[in-house]
Amino acid sequence: MIERCNFFENHMSNILIKNAKVIATMDDDLRELSNNSIYSENGIIVEIGKCDNSNYQPDQIIDATDMVVIPGLINTHHHLFQNLTRCYPKAQNESLFGWLTNLYSVWNNIVPRDIYISALIGLSEMVISGCTTSSDHLYLFPNGSKLEDEIEAAKKVGCRFHATRGSMSIGVSKGGLPPDSLVENEEAILKDCQRVIENFNDNSEFSMLRIALAPCSPFSVSQNLMRETAILARQYSVGMHTHLAENKEDIEYTQKHFGMRPGEYVEQLGWIGKDVWHAHCVQLNESEIELFSKTGTGIAHCPCSNMRLASGIAPLRNWMDAGVKVGLGVDGSSSNDSGHLLSEARQAMLLQRVNLGADKFSPREALYTATRGGAKVLNRDDIGQIAVGKAADFAVYDLKQIALSGTWSDPVAGLVLCTPMRTSYTICNGKIISESGNINNIDLGVSLEEHRSASERLLKI
Repeated sequence: MIERCNFFENHMSNILIKNAKVIATMDDDLRELSNNSIYSENGIIVEIGKCDNSNYQPDQIIDATDMVVIPGLINTHHHLFQNLTRCYPKAQNESLFGWLTNLYSVWNNIVPRDIYISALIGLSEMVISGCTTSSDHLYLFPNGSKLEDEIEAAKKVGCRFHATRGSMSIGVSKGGLPPDSLVENEEAILKDCQRVIENFNDNSEFSMLRIALAPCSPFSVSQNLMRETAILARQYSVGMHTHLAENKEDIEYTQKHFGMRPGEYVEQLGWIGKDVWHAHCVQLNESEIELFSKTGTGIAHCPCSNMRLASGIAPLRNWMDAGVKVGLGVDGSSSNDSGHLLSEARQAMLLQRVNLGADKFSPREALYTATRGGAKVLNRDDIGQIAVGKAADFAVYDLKQIALSGTWSDPVAGLVLCTPMRTSYTICNGKIISESGNINNIDLGVSLEEHRSASERLLKI
């Protein structure tokens, strides 16, 4: 139940979340607090405890009795535009390369407004499930599309956004996988990368928008573009992101065309380090895992997509034991068909148990990976935990909903072990951006109709 007190839409909200059944902080001590409260001002956590200071003046008060509060979930890999082509029949039973080649021709008809509406719906889906920070890998720009088409949507939804300016430059005529119609000139790519960094990147603490540079994959960009992108990214101190070692075909391609394994490939091109995170990495070997660990290179683990495309079971337990930074990603909505990070956390846990044993990966480790782990992968220490001085980003779940009924002995574990559920409140930067399955800043029904029209046009329904 929420009480509203003198709250104006454009005012930075001071929020009191009171009497929470459990607060899973994911702080340095991994504290879990019972029957406690959180007070935040201007988007920053001020106190965790009783929070009965008479000088506090909350604009909003959430009675969190019988609710569990966790840090806002963090998504480290996505392709938002793909939710326009979910469940595409020609790609349903394909592995990665076949899946891509069947969809490229559909994506070739995307227009700028499609990028906007797919991002608006995709981010809304994430937020309703508890995500407050999302990365997105936009690697194609047909028909005048630009990165700011999805940036506009993220601002509307109200979540933190790491927009990555992706690229493809090697089409099928030059030995790549994508059609020539979807690739760009490398000089133009680098020029636009510089433009979006200069116009949109905010590296400050509590930033709502950061830019990273993200050549798509070894089979769609040249080694020269990889090198030049790394130079540009480090000149501007922005992150670097790409796909790597996703499946066995990916390994075979790298060995055939470059004469080396993926780890050697990225090391040679300067694509390792604390400012780099790679998506998937299912097929990395032990020496490559050690390379990632010692260099601070991160991984976006996308278990549902990896299962859907039969890419394999990533050795998450080995990665974490070796000290590799790992976060979770939902990946594209055509290769996962869902945008729910608690679902990814659940699948990540279950897959490790299949091969290693039921005691080898716990619900809390999965939840940590979805919060604090994701923050580390995105090189942020201001999000992913509930601690004084950190961002006021929270996911609040009602234990009285049917999906959590009966979890009273351990509601934190219930978030991972039970059916993925929606939040009662999703709070980002000290503002309630989602409440009871709705996005506060948009008319979700109207937006869904526009999304349907765009999807039907692309799919020729």
